[in-house]
Formats: sequence, structure tokens, C-alpha cells
Amino acid sequence: MSRQVAAVIYNPIKVELEELKSAVSAEPGSFGWDLEWIPTSEEDPGQGMAQSALDLGARMVVAVGGDGTVRAIAEVLRGTKVRLALLPVGTGNLLARNLTLTLQDTAHSLATAFNGSTRQIDVAGIEIRRPDGEVNRHAFLVMAGAGLDAKIMSNTDPELKKRIGWLAYAHALIGVSRDKTMLRLTYKLDSHAKRRVRAQSIVIGNCGLLPANIVLLPDAVLDDGLLDVIVLKPESFRGWVAVMFTILWEHGVVKRFRTERQLTQLKSESIDLHQCTTLDVTLSRPEEVELDGDPFGEMVGCRVTVEPGALAIMVPLDEASEGRSSDTARPRASDG
Repeated sequence: MSRQVAAVIYNPIKVELEELKSAVSAEPGSFGWDLEWIPTSEEDPGQGMAQSALDLGARMVVAVGGDGTVRAIAEVLRGTKVRLALLPVGTGNLLARNLTLTLQDTAHSLATAFNGSTRQIDVAGIEIRRPDGEVNRHAFLVMAGAGLDAKIMSNTDPELKKRIGWLAYAHALIGVSRDKTMLRLTYKLDSHAKRRVRAQSIVIGNCGLLPANIVLLPDAVLDDGLLDVIVLKPESFRGWVAVMFTILWEHGVVKRFRTERQLTQLKSESIDLHQCTTLDVTLSRPEEVELDGDPFGEMVGCRVTVEPGALAIMVPLDEASEGRSSDTARPRASDG
């Protein structure tokens, strides 16, 4: 009989190994599994460890860390039959939030890992074009962005983030908001015509929920085979008011509690919302880019594609059959 291997990939900065081993041992579902304990490192947030897990014949990988650890592991596991379970111990834990998984409940997370069911979710692949012409290929599960959000990520104090969590991003926003430069970009959705805009930020999402229950992308669904794109382009204080009203009120309240499937969206010259399967972006100058909350240097453009159902995620048994209903909203038709 073949070994049933589960690899536990953990961030040693955020996890006490002996406490983690004790918690896993206390989960009855872990009996019968051969456990491999693999720490991440400063040089490798998880890709090499995920490949080691595959080489060991692991049938499941338990990711113990934040969104950066999960993203790195998923980059390797996508397209395989190996299941990924989450034990979120990061700052934002956005993938876990969008899957409506429990946070700060190790016992429940481990019960889901060893006794749950699988949900196939999409993965976004991105080709990042660097200023020197190099092209780097990565994947993300939550969101990628350039402009304001990327600047916030690169200017967030790691020590402050340890102390106050995701509120450290708000602190970074205060400093970043002094930068008045805007993106000048061209973007193309699928086979539609190119669009040229001045914008504060462009965000490509696989799901749409942020911390504090803020819904940035109201139609994003983890398994709809679509990318959701938001372009923020306020040119004035009035424009920022429109942006905040749309995101906090329309996306966060009106749409969430609507009774009809159709909603007349607030028309605002400050926001563009789209859905697509392929997005091409070209920037007029190098700009910072972030993937799932981590800074990824500068880019002059990128191509983003969706890989439908490429990753098997463990979810609680009572939520597996709900599928899309656990996301922020259901999808709409692809947008040109």
C-alpha cells in the first residue's frame, strides 16, 4: 500500500513548530498520514518547498503562513492533483477570508485540512515584463496590482504590520497619498480594443474581499473562470469621494444585500470595472507591482491569464457544496 503523505509547509518566523506539531497530533484526521515538516526560508517563501512535497509524493500540502506563503506554494501545485489546505497565520489572510474559512482557529483549520472536501478554484498566471526586458512568470490567487496599492505594499513597515496587523497598510497609505503621480497605461481585455487611461491604480483580482469586509471587486468569484479588473482613476477630491462611495456603499452594502440579480451600477468616471480571461497592460514608465500583498519590484507591463479550476483547496464539508455562494457575488458576462 502506497504511503499517504501530507507535507506541512510552515513559515518558521510566524509558527512555533512544537506547538504546531502538537495541534496536528490532536487532530484525529491526521492519523494514518505520514507527515513531512518543511520550513520556508527568507530566500524561498515556498516554491522550492512545494516542489519537495511533490517529489516526496505528497497528496496534500498544508500551508501554514500568510498569503505570500500560500501564493508561492500554489504557484507550484497548480495543475496537479495535490490538495492545498490552509492554516492562516498571516496579516491579511485574504484567500482564507474569500473562502470564508475560519481565522485564528487552528483546530478548525486542521479539521478542514484532514476531514474536509475539495473545491477547485482558479489561478491567475502573470507574465511580468521588467524594465530591462526580462520576463518573469508567476501566479497569484487573490489580487495583483500596480499604482497606489503596490506603493502601499512596498511602503508598509514589517515591524508595524507584526504589531497592528492589516492596519499597518492604512498607515502606509498616509505616506503614499502624498505621491501625486498617476499611472499612464494602456490595457486590453481579451480581443477588445485597447484602452488608454490615466489612473491611480489598476487591480486584477481572482476574488474581491479585502480586510474590514471591504468589497473591492463585487463580481469576483474564485471558480468562475474569469479575471476581475478595477481601474481607479479619480482626478480630484470629488473623484475620490465617488470611488469610496462606490466601493464602501454600492459594493459593500447595496450589492451584498440586494434581492434582485441585476443592479444599476453607480456610473462614475472615476472607476472602470471589467471581467475578462486575458488582460494585457503596458505602462508608460516602470511602476511597482504587487502580487497577493507582496511587493514584486517594477514592471513596464504584464499579461495576466486565468487558469480555470487549476488548484484544489480544502474547505469544510458543509461549505463544499455551496461553491460560489460563499464568494462575494456571482459573475456577470465578460466585459469589453
